[in-house]
Amino acid sequence: MTTHDTTAQSAAPIEKKLQPFGGYYTNKVSGHDPELTETGAGTPLGEYMRRFWHPVCMSIELTDTPRFLMIMGEELVAFRDGSGQIGLLHAHCVHRGASLEYGKIQTRGISCCYHGMVFDVDGTCLRVPFPQGEEEEGERYRCSIRQGAYKAFELHGLVFAYMGPPDQEPPFPEWEGNFTVENGDELVPYSNFEHCNWLQVQDNSADNYHTMALHAKQQVTGEHFQGTTFDEVGAASMEVPPDMHFVPVQGGRGLAGSGARRSDTDHMFIRVQHQVLPNLSLHAYTSEDGKKKKHFSRFHMIRWTVPVDDTNSKMLGWRVMGPGIDTRGVGDKGMVGYEAIDFLEGQVAMRRPERFGHYTLDDIPPIPADHRARDNYKDCQYAPGDYEAMVSQRPIAIHALENPTKFDAGLYMFRKLLRDAVRGSNPQAGPEQFAQWLRDCGSQPNSYCSGNVFDLPVGRTTQEEVTLRRFLAKQVVAIISESESLRGQARTDFVKSKMALLQQDVLEKRHA
Repeated sequence: MTTHDTTAQSAAPIEKKLQPFGGYYTNKVSGHDPELTETGAGTPLGEYMRRFWHPVCMSIELTDTPRFLMIMGEELVAFRDGSGQIGLLHAHCVHRGASLEYGKIQTRGISCCYHGMVFDVDGTCLRVPFPQGEEEEGERYRCSIRQGAYKAFELHGLVFAYMGPPDQEPPFPEWEGNFTVENGDELVPYSNFEHCNWLQVQDNSADNYHTMALHAKQQVTGEHFQGTTFDEVGAASMEVPPDMHFVPVQGGRGLAGSGARRSDTDHMFIRVQHQVLPNLSLHAYTSEDGKKKKHFSRFHMIRWTVPVDDTNSKMLGWRVMGPGIDTRGVGDKGMVGYEAIDFLEGQVAMRRPERFGHYTLDDIPPIPADHRARDNYKDCQYAPGDYEAMVSQRPIAIHALENPTKFDAGLYMFRKLLRDAVRGSNPQAGPEQFAQWLRDCGSQPNSYCSGNVFDLPVGRTTQEEVTLRRFLAKQVVAIISESESLRGQARTDFVKSKMALLQQDVLEKRHA
């Protein structure tokens, strides 16, 4: 049973809600949906999410001093000790509660600043500085305490952690084998802070429709652009409203969102996004102009939406950079990093009017407590981006007040998959079943993420064009589903051949 309150939303009759100047009838705000938004320890969603691996920070955040983190409401400290091991410990020392963020990193482990207790990365107490002659008592005390710790490791510039029961640790999923396919491409890490609940950030990833408005020049007031790449989609094709097709995939563990749109009168662009429970999204090429045939291009962006607490979150992930995916060469590696992402130049939480680009750790300004408190608030009004659209939905979006349209179907479908997984009514997406699925596929599951351009002339009538868009959006997902048992190049070859046959079949029927 959904626990959020819808009483305020339904209090007024529908005819009053639709009355001109009828704000009085809609001024009562419902409560948020705790089942899908609250992730603290002991909450249903929090317990579910803790059974998966999540990135918690970037590798560059681990310096010669510990890094304080808040993840899913837990105060943590991350560090890399002198031996290269990654530690992720509860922030407050188990002895008297002083924060290990002020501790000293050792060759092995970290020492608390208050009394010098030394803890290893697994939480083992390595040393207690008892006085000379009391070593035996000190050893007994040392063996009686353990600092809370989580397993963590580094991969391509990100630090990943597992925060669930240690005896139920799942495999780490390396989608399609280390996340990238093309030779010469690389995974470039980044992190962006969001002043809102994690779910509205994840919802934005599942919303394949918003690019046509939010990221178009038409949304900028008076040519007040932020930086030089406000048209972040990098191509006019992404400003065309797509016909969307959404379908649960891989046993309800994820959602494929296929969008079909015209890039010009001779080309149809089909972009497939892949959302994976609980908080991963895999994105196709964001700068596709759709002017050249392309079947089954792969990842361009991989990101996790990680709860900080219930009213803050951050996106951590990789931009795939290189000629294999970025065929137009429009990406800027120098603008991908901490609180920076190239295709959202000047549009993240810490945007500053005098500089857009990569922040170093010595140059991080304080994160404002409220999105309206920023010095360049008016600039954000002139040229809003994803950040403004997400955080302005309230610190926690009120789902009961939403009035969705058909093109919102993806995010609502994803919410349902997540809710059912948390409740146990989506059994294949339960933590144990999810982990077993990963083991069965060698921890390298396939993704539906794909960018495809078909050489197909525009329909002779509006109805024919609409029918064609919707047919292709479904068929592309069906073809990718057929390839589920294949891996690597064999899968790529299979999908590309099927895409070519699909294009040929459509053309033959057109000319019949």
